[in-house]
Amino acid sequence: MLAKLFTVFRIPELRQKIFLTLFLLAVYRMGFAIPLPFLDQQQFGDAMRRLSEQQGGLGQVIQVVSLFSASSIGNSTIFGLGIMPYISASIIFQLLGSVYPPLEQLQKEGEAGRKKINEYTRYATVVICLGQSYFWIRMLSGGLGAQEGGLIIREYDWWFYHLVGTVTMTAGTILLMWIGEQIDEYGIGNGISLLIMAGILAQMPRALIDLLGPAFKNGVGLGSEAGIDKLLLLVILFIGVIIAVVAITQAQRRIPIQSAKHVRGRRVFGGQRQHLPLRVNQAGVMPIIFASSLLMFPYFLFSWLTQLWASQEWTFGQDTISILHSAFGGGGRGFLYNISYVALIYFFCYFWTAITFNPRDMADNLKDYGSFIPGYRPGERTASYLEQVMARITYVGAGFLAIIAIIPTIVATAMDIPFLIASFYGGTGLLIVVSVALDLVQKIDSHLVMRNYSGLLEADGGQ
Repeated sequence: MLAKLFTVFRIPELRQKIFLTLFLLAVYRMGFAIPLPFLDQQQFGDAMRRLSEQQGGLGQVIQVVSLFSASSIGNSTIFGLGIMPYISASIIFQLLGSVYPPLEQLQKEGEAGRKKINEYTRYATVVICLGQSYFWIRMLSGGLGAQEGGLIIREYDWWFYHLVGTVTMTAGTILLMWIGEQIDEYGIGNGISLLIMAGILAQMPRALIDLLGPAFKNGVGLGSEAGIDKLLLLVILFIGVIIAVVAITQAQRRIPIQSAKHVRGRRVFGGQRQHLPLRVNQAGVMPIIFASSLLMFPYFLFSWLTQLWASQEWTFGQDTISILHSAFGGGGRGFLYNISYVALIYFFCYFWTAITFNPRDMADNLKDYGSFIPGYRPGERTASYLEQVMARITYVGAGFLAIIAIIPTIVATAMDIPFLIASFYGGTGLLIVVSVALDLVQKIDSHLVMRNYSGLLEADGGQ
């Protein structure tokens, strides 16, 4: 393996791509050391810690949002919004592409249509950034529980600081979008995915400190707060979850297809037997992102209702609202939250698969290329068969995503560890890291294979 890594850096073009990617990722991480110019960062950090301690649900919400948006909302830096506005704009246009005919036509125009959609996505990102950054600055101006004088230094320049903060955070997200596109163009791997992966991995040192801190203070005896038994169990669980994620991420249902024979002159073409790969986890990480985002609303709703009932001193329904508030994040995530989470993941798995996978188009493409599935006539019968197969394997993929999604909650509750540590054992973060790592290895392998080297995960084949 070390010899293969040295081979990677001996190829000039590949070495240049890797170093450029690492440099741009370093610039991305440097941005988190540049705070917004008008904030008292120490006071803001104290306020965020108080919110996290007093309202565990809100603290977990902030951690989840920061995890899959490559952002640092808790630090309120120039990259505070992360890349989430761009991801939101991309999702919006992908959804519109299935229901809005002009966008659907652009998607079918190949590279020219893709560039046009990317241009629209950038414009939408700017609009979303302006809205999100403005409301975030407005929330900061409320103080978040800080003393008078708040987090904004000079209140008499209120509009000026709102304008500066909004423009600064918007410019930061646009810079991140540009960095991602430069990695796509001149670096190695998918730029946006690598930014998210770097943001997730950057939180690992803090999680390790939170996990191992009690061990250095109180020792690692059996049954202690950070006992050797707990640490060993966490390591085994982490390795097992990663193996399962890799297996399901790479899992495919291969459907045999037969190409028809074509006689051209004296030569016979086609007649070969191939496979049509259908991914078990066709929806990727999107169902977890949608489900976790949607489940934030019940927490805020029941928090507001709890405060309303307390202010009006009403008694009817107060116990029910308190139970629901606790179940959806107020004091921990219970059975009702997990059941709702699993149900939403199944729904969004089928929803996203229906948008991204069109069996009729695939059947038409097979028919146009002179291929067919043995035992099924081309056209409607083939499309129906593909739809049935995808529905069955999506059920398995959704079950896998549901298990991975609730593992952090189960581990945090059962082993009494912080949610940030447990989030590395499942959920969005782990899926993104594994998926991006596999994609990066495949792209490096493609460069090695083009130069007659064996891939990183292949047996040595020599040059």
